[in-house]
Formats: sequence, C-alpha cells, structure tokens
Amino acid sequence: MIIEAAKIYKVLGNTTRLDILYFLRHHKEVNVSTIVNHLSIAQPIVSKHLKILRQFQLVTYRREGTNYYYALNDPHVVEMVDDMLNHVKHEIKGEPHPQK
Repeated sequence: MIIEAAKIYKVLGNTTRLDILYFLRHHKEVNVSTIVNHLSIAQPIVSKHLKILRQFQLVTYRREGTNYYYALNDPHVVEMVDDMLNHVKHEIKGEPHPQK
C-alpha cells in the first residue's frame, strides 16, 4: 500500500492536476471545455492530466456525444491536500502546528 500511496502523491505533486481537482471540488460535473477555459490551459494538456487523474480514480467521467464530463471521485483526496496546505502555511509563518 505504501507504493500505491507514493504513486498518488506523485500524481498530486503536479500543480495543474491540483488545480483541476480544486476546480472540480466546487462543481458537480463539468465538461473539458469548462476546465480548459477556467485554467486557461490548452485542451490537449488538460486532457492529458485528466487521463492521469482517471487512472488513479481521482476523477470520474461520462461521455455524452462528443463531450466528456468530469467530476471529483474522492473528495477525501482534496481534504488531504487541504491538510498539506495548512501544514505549509504554518511552516511559512513559523507557527506551531495544532495538536489533534
């Protein structure tokens, strides 16, 4: 399981993929064009990143004619990234981390 977790962390180590996941977090389901327009990135690049996210079951998709619609598959993954961002925020500010 450690190896699989490391693979997912590698997938999440890309800012474009994180941008896509955070965008999908706030939208139930969107087509590729909407993601492209929001991120201002070329469609082939967005599609490449969506394919990787699909391979690791981080997003789901459905096809309707020539359109593909994507949705976040596991909101827990974005929450995990939120935790990391909070960690980074504390590190940058030199603040102690909250104890659970």
